[in-house]
Amino acid sequence: MNLPSPAADPVGFLRALFDVAVARAQPREVMAAFLPPPPKGRTLVLGAGKASGAMAEALDALWPKDTPISGLVATRYGYVPPGLRAKPGRIEVVEAAHPVPDAAGEQAARRMLELTRGLTADDLVICLISGGGSALLPMPAAGLTLADKQRINRELLMSGATIGEMNCVRKHLSAIKGGRLAAACAPAQVLTLLISDVPGDDPATIASGPTVPDPTTCLDALAIIERYGIGVPAAARAGLESGALETPKPGDIAFTHNRVELIATPQHMLRAVADACAQAGIAAHILADDMEGESRDIALAHAAIVRQVARHGQPFSKPCVILSGGETTVTVAKGRTAGKGGRGTEFLLALAIALQGEPGVWALAGDTDGIDGSEDNAGAWITPDTVLRAAAAGLKPRAMLDGHDAYSLFAATGGLLVTGPTYTNVNDFRAVLVV
Repeated sequence: MNLPSPAADPVGFLRALFDVAVARAQPREVMAAFLPPPPKGRTLVLGAGKASGAMAEALDALWPKDTPISGLVATRYGYVPPGLRAKPGRIEVVEAAHPVPDAAGEQAARRMLELTRGLTADDLVICLISGGGSALLPMPAAGLTLADKQRINRELLMSGATIGEMNCVRKHLSAIKGGRLAAACAPAQVLTLLISDVPGDDPATIASGPTVPDPTTCLDALAIIERYGIGVPAAARAGLESGALETPKPGDIAFTHNRVELIATPQHMLRAVADACAQAGIAAHILADDMEGESRDIALAHAAIVRQVARHGQPFSKPCVILSGGETTVTVAKGRTAGKGGRGTEFLLALAIALQGEPGVWALAGDTDGIDGSEDNAGAWITPDTVLRAAAAGLKPRAMLDGHDAYSLFAATGGLLVTGPTYTNVNDFRAVLVV
């Protein structure tokens, strides 16, 4: 890919790097090396996530045409690839809601469990799992309703809990996640193909690990609920306290014939972008692929590094690109109404305020699934004059940051990154260009 000149077109250059990041995580580019030969028995495909539609499309294309394959996966509304929507394949793809689950997702989860009935040791189940699967497979545990799950999910999303903490709770309040789907598939062979959207790439955390043994406990889930003040129904709390809602653990016989493969990760994505930068003749430095914490705090850390590079050539010489990934959080105080925005735009607004127009610095941040939070943008970008342009438009950047309304600022200043669905998801992408 020929990248625009970082000196002549810095925003175009950063936008092209985002495209490189997304391309590296496309299922069709990475899946073939992980597929086994067809089994003696039947091949069933199950899955969920923002990338699961594209994963199903890729698997259908790669699987021998004369070998039967069927199944069901759930993806987010609007995330069925255009080619698959126009010509459905052998694997059924349904749509459901994300980030707050809905009845369509619950129906899909129940259908998946029904499809596992009658499996034998000669059968193969290929599970296509990616980020977003937690919301897309909402099958409430005993003592919970879908309405309970929706409310708990909203509270978790606003709480500032890490993705690992959120998914620990989700697993224990589910009848299909936390290894329960794999347990239902026994004694069949189970191959799980994962696209990671979580810091550390823990398979048990991605989409709340429906096919992976769960090392966390009911007591862990209770502690998280208490820490963030999440309300749960009395029956569900009793199930957590008694251990009745415990998940299958490592060593469980249900996982004897399971294999798990990570086919795309944040590190893969960042490495591909760094390689593209090198080919364009500009150095790229990866800070980390697993950053967590408040978006505005991560922005302050990036700003300190960027200023040191811009003013003193330390720890990196300019021109250069500084890259990072992971999943930051935005905590909205209870009882407070938030504006529009997500992790990426909040990071960028905080970064722009901290940099105060530092010359020669541009930055782009976005979610590789094409949606930053719940709006229509993947993220945004900043330039050295972002704060000045916002002020000239009558906006108050600091007040908008405090009100979690970064989307509105970038919409007014023309800095939104809008891509539409990307059909994959390896989480946050951040790139800062210093020239």
